[in-house]
Amino acid sequence: MLSDASHPVATLYGDHHDWLYKWLCRRMGDRFDAQDVAHDTFMRVLARRGGIILAEPRSYLTTIAHGLMVDRFRRRAIEQAYLDALAVYPEPETISQEAHAILVETLLEIDRLLCRLGARTRDIFLLAQIEGLSQVEIARHLRLSLPTVKKHLVRAYTECLVLAAG
Repeated sequence: MLSDASHPVATLYGDHHDWLYKWLCRRMGDRFDAQDVAHDTFMRVLARRGGIILAEPRSYLTTIAHGLMVDRFRRRAIEQAYLDALAVYPEPETISQEAHAILVETLLEIDRLLCRLGARTRDIFLLAQIEGLSQVEIARHLRLSLPTVKKHLVRAYTECLVLAAG
């Protein structure tokens, strides 16, 4: 990983990689996934700016690894949901690996956006966009005032615009 053994990340890696890998194996049930997440964990540490002086290095590493593990499971769940949705339709034309990857990344980005909205805003946004309900219908359905529904839709649309601009 690092050619300079005196580098703080090299020391951290040498002292804790095997432990982290075993910890991930127990939680993930797959040694290849555990290897990938352990590697990505140390890459995150390496990319971190500032000094690497840690009072609790294992706690720090498990926090990073846990986040990466959750991201990996979430990505797989979204990809599987996409594949399951496709399975109900007649045999489609084959799409390229690149197009598949782009579709999955788009779904992940939508999921990240929806998670940032908050539960009520997300529910209102999905009722409007997916179910096609009007603002009045949403207000009745959720037993909210019309101004509350409008406020949450403005918040959701603003987040979409920020994402599109960024």
